[in-house]
Amino acid sequence: MAPAASPSERDRERVGPHPSYIEVAKPYILQARIQKCLSDISMTDAKEDAVRLQGVAWIDQVRRALQLPIRTFNTAVIYYHKFRLLHPDHEYNWADAAAAALFTACKIEDTLKKSKEILCAHWNLKVAPGEGLSSDDPRFENHSKLIIGLERLMLESASFDFRNRYPQKLMVKLARALKFDANREAKTTWNLSIDLYKTFAPLKQSSPTMAIACLELAARLHGKDTARFVDAGLVRYNKWATSRAEVMETLLDLLDLYTHHRSATSVGPLYTLEHFINIRIGLNQEASAANIPRYALYASESASDAESTTNGIKPRNGIDPTSPLTPATPATLSPGTDLHPKSAIGIRGQNGTVRFMLDAARAHDERAEVDKFHKVEEEEYEVEVPNDSRMDDREKEKGRVGRVR
Repeated sequence: MAPAASPSERDRERVGPHPSYIEVAKPYILQARIQKCLSDISMTDAKEDAVRLQGVAWIDQVRRALQLPIRTFNTAVIYYHKFRLLHPDHEYNWADAAAAALFTACKIEDTLKKSKEILCAHWNLKVAPGEGLSSDDPRFENHSKLIIGLERLMLESASFDFRNRYPQKLMVKLARALKFDANREAKTTWNLSIDLYKTFAPLKQSSPTMAIACLELAARLHGKDTARFVDAGLVRYNKWATSRAEVMETLLDLLDLYTHHRSATSVGPLYTLEHFINIRIGLNQEASAANIPRYALYASESASDAESTTNGIKPRNGIDPTSPLTPATPATLSPGTDLHPKSAIGIRGQNGTVRFMLDAARAHDERAEVDKFHKVEEEEYEVEVPNDSRMDDREKEKGRVGRVR
C-alpha cells in the first residue's frame, strides 16, 4: 500500500487545472526592453549587427526578385526582429529565419508565395541566369519543411499580433505635399525608409514618426531648409501624435546605421562619412540644448537611467520595463502563481497552456478574477483549556514512582 501523502505535500498540490499563462502582445518595444532581450540570449553587439543586417538584406533581395510589395517587406522584417529577440542565434540559421519571416509575411499581407518559391528565388539570385532552377526541384523539399516549421515560432514571437505599420504610405503623401523632387529628395526619402528597417526603429516608433524622420533626414542630406520640416506646417507633431524626442531618436538610429555600417545600406554609399557626422553633431547639440534623452523611457524607468545613456551608445542595462501600451503589466501573466517564466513561449506545453492576448486590460481582469480561487485564506482561533488539578496530582505520583529503585 502506498504511503499517505504528508500534509505539506497535500498543501503543495494544485487544486483544479492550471490557470494557463497569458502572453500579452507588445505592438511597441522600446530600447530598454530590446537590450534586455538581447542580454538574456547572450547576443553580443557585433553578432547582433551582423545577423540583423544580413537577414534584412536577404529579405529585401528576395522580395525584389519575387516582385512583392513594400508592405510585405515591412511585415517580414518586423517578424524577423521579434523572432531574434526571443531565440538565441545558436538555435537557428539567420537565413532560415529570414525565409520564414518572409513566408509568414506573404500570408499575412495576402501576397501568397510558397516556401519553395522563396527558396528558389534566393537560389536563382546566386547562380547565372542559365543555371536557374524551378520551385519544383527536389533539392528544396527538406529545406521548405524547415521553413514551414519556423512559421509557428514566428507567429508566437509576435504573439499572433497582425497589426502592422506601413510608413511609406504616409511618407509619399507628405513628400508630394512638400513638393519634393521625385528624382532627388523623394527618392532619397524612399530609400531611407527601407534602410530604416535595418535598425530597431520600426519596433519602437509609429508610422507618422518614421515618415517624418525620413523626410527630415532627406531634406538635411540635400541641404534644404529644415525649418519647414521640424514641427511646422504639414508635419506639425501634435497633428500626427508624435514628438520631437521620438523623431530625434529615429534620426539618430538612422545616423548610427550610416556611421557604422554605411556600405550595407542604400543611401550610405551616396554620401561621405563626414556628411553624416556633421548632421549628427547638429542633432546632438539640439538634443543637449532641449534635454532630449537618447532613447524613450518606459513609465517604470527613472530619469537617472536616461542621463546615463548618451548619444550613440547602446546600453546593456538590466531594466525589465513594461509595455508602453500596458503600464505595470508583465509580459507574461500566470494567474494563481507568483513564479512565472521569463517567456511563456519558451516552456509552451510543459507547465500549462500558453494563451495570447492583444488586450492587456482584459488579461489583468482575468488574472484578478482567477486569483480569487487560488488565494489561501487562514483563520486563527484561540481556545481556552481549563486546568484540571487531579491531572496535576497524577503527574506528581508518576514522577515519585519513577525515582524509586
